[in-house]
Amino acid sequence: MSPPPVEPVLQPPLIGGVRRSFVTAGGVRFHVTESGSRDDDAFVVFALHGWLQHHFVYRELLRNPPAGMRIIAPDLPGYGWSGAPPQGWRDERAADELLMLMDALGLTAPVLLVGHDWGGNIAYRMALRQPRRFGALLALASPHPWVAPATVLAHLWRQLRHQLLIAAAGEQLLRQTDMVGYLVAASLTNRQALTREQVAWYAERCRDRVCARTTVSTYRNFLVHELPTMLIAPERRTLKVPTLALLGLDDGVVHRSWVAAETARADEYRLELVPGAGHFIVDERPDLVRELVISLSNQVRGMSPAAAAGSSDVEPAPFTNSQPRGA
Repeated sequence: MSPPPVEPVLQPPLIGGVRRSFVTAGGVRFHVTESGSRDDDAFVVFALHGWLQHHFVYRELLRNPPAGMRIIAPDLPGYGWSGAPPQGWRDERAADELLMLMDALGLTAPVLLVGHDWGGNIAYRMALRQPRRFGALLALASPHPWVAPATVLAHLWRQLRHQLLIAAAGEQLLRQTDMVGYLVAASLTNRQALTREQVAWYAERCRDRVCARTTVSTYRNFLVHELPTMLIAPERRTLKVPTLALLGLDDGVVHRSWVAAETARADEYRLELVPGAGHFIVDERPDLVRELVISLSNQVRGMSPAAAAGSSDVEPAPFTNSQPRGA
């Protein structure tokens, strides 16, 4: 007999200085966490998390937002403290719902779009659909949408290891076992990047019935709808939004060929490979993510880092080629 499920955490984690709200858009009651400038002309960073996480992945950016910026980190539909998508999970529908959330938040000027893991997948769809709304895209540990079918199949085992299990019995596994803690630990290069308490914020929230069921819906949708589409009718649209992709060299989920600059159908695309980082690169390298957010934001605003208040001293690089970061 299985042990009774542990009760999920009810309240979001404390992050100093943040503002929280619930905003309904596209039929979803979004939990939105934000920080930084309240000025109308503040530059907006719209940051999307991936699976098995929520807005807490951007805690360092939220706790200490760069000067002149407004950081907005919604929980994806059905994850974290956001309500369930009313018609179940579909990637295109999630992109629609988040675009409607941007409308509800009054975001009209081009923003910097950031997406990790599944949030990166949704971010690509948003940028392809409404490119004028985004000044740049920062894709973190997320395949781009132009991967050739043969390349998808060659490395699909990396994701099927957990996706098939979750699609079949995910609700029970997430609510009654420490599956999340195991997956996080297995995907980190630096085990010190996350404390036990921080991992618990992800693991315990996944025990929530809405989160667990949305996870199952997400992976069943991938296997039944998204994967066949990738193999039969791959993405052909060209991305007009300047894009920087970041991938840890130790990422065991996303293969390097899935983010290759050579296959990206984008006007401007650059790949940076990060030594000593795994799949949860936002947790392992929050300093680097912050540096790139500042650099890309300055590029979008037409400012040099030295001229921007609170900016980094890193000069923005052109969106070309693939290059490794120093360890």
